[in-house]
Amino acid sequence: MKKEVYLSLGIPEEVYLLGEKAEKSLKDRFARADEISEINQLKVLSAMQKNHVNAGCLVGTNGYGHDDIGRDTLERVYADVFRTEAAVVRPHITCGTHALAVALSANLLPGDELLSPVGKPYDTLEEVIGIRDAACSLKEYGVTYRQVDLLPDGSFDWEGIKNAINEKTKLVTIQRSKGYQMRPSFSVSQIGELIAFIKNIKPSVTVMVDNCYGEFTEETEPSEVGADMIVGSLIKNPGGGLAPTGGYIAGTKKCIDRCHYRLSAPGVGQDVGASLGVLTNLYQGFFLSPTVTAGALKGALFASALYEALGFRCVPAAAEERHDIIQSIELRSKDAMCAFCDGIQSAAPVDSYFTPVPEPIPGYADEVIMAAGAFVQGSSIELSADGPIREPYAIYFQGGLTWNHAKYGLLLSLAKMYEKGLVTPEQIKNASEKF
Repeated sequence: MKKEVYLSLGIPEEVYLLGEKAEKSLKDRFARADEISEINQLKVLSAMQKNHVNAGCLVGTNGYGHDDIGRDTLERVYADVFRTEAAVVRPHITCGTHALAVALSANLLPGDELLSPVGKPYDTLEEVIGIRDAACSLKEYGVTYRQVDLLPDGSFDWEGIKNAINEKTKLVTIQRSKGYQMRPSFSVSQIGELIAFIKNIKPSVTVMVDNCYGEFTEETEPSEVGADMIVGSLIKNPGGGLAPTGGYIAGTKKCIDRCHYRLSAPGVGQDVGASLGVLTNLYQGFFLSPTVTAGALKGALFASALYEALGFRCVPAAAEERHDIIQSIELRSKDAMCAFCDGIQSAAPVDSYFTPVPEPIPGYADEVIMAAGAFVQGSSIELSADGPIREPYAIYFQGGLTWNHAKYGLLLSLAKMYEKGLVTPEQIKNASEKF
């Protein structure tokens, strides 16, 4: 019966059978994802119980938002889950880039230097920092920037990092996920090692980790291994697909107090900011997040197993450990990227009849193609794929509110490529023999 349903939804039989073999090969990896989910689910539940979340927390406020019990309790829940002193969790943070910009601008002053020891940051941060000129960038306000590129094998350049840290170095930013780069994402353990190395050289430095796409993919978070701040978007992992907007910053009280002042106004800080009608979604999304993240993690595992067997370079490779939900695949051509995204969009519950096309997007230097038929616009914890139209023509796949939906989307992406001759019958046959 299952096979017939897939065939009726546009999946060729040979693609379906390849998918079944790929899925069976991942049994042990899926079990580990479920184990991590269970651990993190209990952490979230425990924090909600400890902080006495009650029906009154779900009501919300308007106007100034003074005495918003639900908002303040939610921030304590986040702080407890991420093992930090405090947190900012607000619908007023519009996206992950906004959350990062708030954290950076709140904790850097004119004359300070920002250091990235993991190479160039995500595209949208280039204008925030001033790598690409933009109004109101950190550069415009007198903050300098320095980066140390990763070594060719994707590892840290320890000597380069040591030499880059100087008397002006105030804040170090570490991007956990790969962004639009074909490099490995970093484990919490690797991040902890890097933080310890940096703080041994300059103990006073503040370390911020861009935690986007990484939350709940491991048993611990970067805030548990020395990060002063971790930052993310609520329409990625921690929103569980229910948060309609928002972002978070969790960290030391000193850093978070400054973030509150930067987000609202000096002298006002965390006491204002009406939560309106979104608190139920933020609480429930966070509660569901470990399970939803596990489904997305399974989708990433399946994507690498499937496409690596077909001969495409995948980062991370199928056998490698996962530290975020993103799977990058070198598709080698613009046409292949478009076909892949067409399949993901066609599998969506919303806007499935749209065809994704590359276009300029604010914050990006190249045209970008995005497939995201989502309940929440741009939510990349939902089934989505995107990438800049530039060599090596890599697509970045992520999300899936359920594993079953991620599986169908990936099979349909392959079906679209197969239909257009971008994957051949011989490739399908050879891939099937590898499992």
